[in-house]
Amino acid sequence: MTAEVKAAVDAAFREEWGRVVATLIRVTGDWDLAEECAQDAFATALQRWPRDGIPGRPGAWLTTAARNRAIDVLRRRTVGAAKLREVAALSPPDSGSAFEPKTDHSGVQDDRLRLMFTCCHPALSLEARVALTLRTLAGLTTAEIARAFLSSEATMAKRLVRAKQKIQNAGIPYRVPPAHLLPDRLPGVLGVLYLLFNEGYSATAGADLIRQNLSAEAIRLGRVLGRLMPAEPETAGLLALMLMHDARRAARLDADGEIVTLEDQDRGAWDAAEIREGVVVLEGALRRGQLGPYQVQAAIAACHVTAARAADTDWAQIVRLYGQLARFLPTPVVELNRAVAVGMAEGPEAGLSLVTALEASGKLTGYHLLPATKADMYRRLGRADEAAACYREALGLASTDAERRYLGRRLAETGSG
Repeated sequence: MTAEVKAAVDAAFREEWGRVVATLIRVTGDWDLAEECAQDAFATALQRWPRDGIPGRPGAWLTTAARNRAIDVLRRRTVGAAKLREVAALSPPDSGSAFEPKTDHSGVQDDRLRLMFTCCHPALSLEARVALTLRTLAGLTTAEIARAFLSSEATMAKRLVRAKQKIQNAGIPYRVPPAHLLPDRLPGVLGVLYLLFNEGYSATAGADLIRQNLSAEAIRLGRVLGRLMPAEPETAGLLALMLMHDARRAARLDADGEIVTLEDQDRGAWDAAEIREGVVVLEGALRRGQLGPYQVQAAIAACHVTAARAADTDWAQIVRLYGQLARFLPTPVVELNRAVAVGMAEGPEAGLSLVTALEASGKLTGYHLLPATKADMYRRLGRADEAAACYREALGLASTDAERRYLGRRLAETGSG
């Protein structure tokens, strides 16, 4: 297999996995069958594309291969006769409309967004809804999802299995609810989009810190959702948050792929148009007077991206906003971020006190940003040996190559290793 074919299959997986799986789930109603057939389609591509060449429309090729595989499987299931007729009736994607969703009363016309609402059934816990959708639609591995939830891979695998079993045993229908019921499922859908964006913006593992395709897909779906539910301020808040974070993407790594911290980023490289759009979207959401966690987080992001220089950042306002956010999301990660803001507004000693208390609670054990934050505060206080010890701890916990290199450089700067 040539490097060109491998790169093409990898790109197709990133861009087409969710579309292929969503289409098969819609027509078969079988989660496991859809994933199995999608995986088989990609495996077939690895075998055939070196011989036959890379198709002009990889997504159409993969969807057809997965569809054909589903027909083969259903033929062996006597109970699948009705579904077999439905799947077999689908013409290849090249014909255009055959793979478009059937008319319904939800207003959701994007297959992947439809499936998000289907996954986010109220009978499932919020975590199960988000995890199942990330696995099914985004193609994230169980390990990646587990890290996003600060959970073990084994625990997350069990949760995913239980979620699928609950859907099957409870007879939860694979359909989008009517439009007036969509708000009940909105929190889960927003959670999916945010974690999908975060996995692309700051990957939880691997060689690449940034996986732009995932962030771009989250923003695209966020725009679709905004058009679908324009009266929901939290939908606009999330879109604003993603836009303002994404605006800094080009400046987060240097030419060698190394991490550049926020205070050292070239603000001229930030996407000014994305920042302006994000601010406008956020202002529109705030005018509705229904504050929520995504709007607060977007307001925090706005404090950063609208400051002309790092020194102009209004850290006191950011501390206040994190206080508001903690009322919506009383999580240890929010506590840690607030401690960072306090350290910038009131000095590293004040921030360190909060981080030390958080560490003693055990809530963020194994989370590499906790010792990394302590290390930075020790560094700013001139306590090199303590900073070095914390950098070593963070280095042992970091899961991306870029983060490990960054922490290694910081450790070297302490003069202790």
